[in-house]
This record gives sequence, C-alpha cells and structure tokens, in this order.
Amino acid sequence: MNKKYISLNFLPLGKTAKVKFLTSSGIMRRRMLDLGLVSDTVVEALQKSPSGDPTAYHIRGAVIALRSEEASKIMVEVN
Repeated sequence: MNKKYISLNFLPLGKTAKVKFLTSSGIMRRRMLDLGLVSDTVVEALQKSPSGDPTAYHIRGAVIALRSEEASKIMVEVN
C-alpha cells in the first residue's frame, strides 16, 4: 500500500491527519516536538485567521496556531 503524505498547511479545515515526520531542523524542529508533533499524533485543522494565516490546529488536547511556513514542514497522512 502506497501512502501519500501532504504538508499540514494543505490539510482542509475540519479534517484530521496523523503526523508522519518533520522536515524542519534546529530550534524549529525542537519547538514542534515540544508541542507534541511526534509520529502518529492526530491533528485537526480547526480554523484560519481572517487573513488566512495562521491556522488553528487541535493537537493533543490543545489548540495551537501555526503559520503556513511552520505547518509546511510537518508531513501528515490524511485520515
């Protein structure tokens, strides 16, 4: 079975996905891991700000706002 991954910033609102891997490095990678964005974590896209960036995501019981630039470094598998 061939799995297709997308970056988190392309996840449609109201959909959920599982984190598969991060493409960021350094302090940004550490921040993402500290937020709980580890492999197989379920993420739901909740809403976009009026300007379209950032987007609010439900991650491990918390609502976290990520800019598109940050979310593009998180690869997910849509459920």
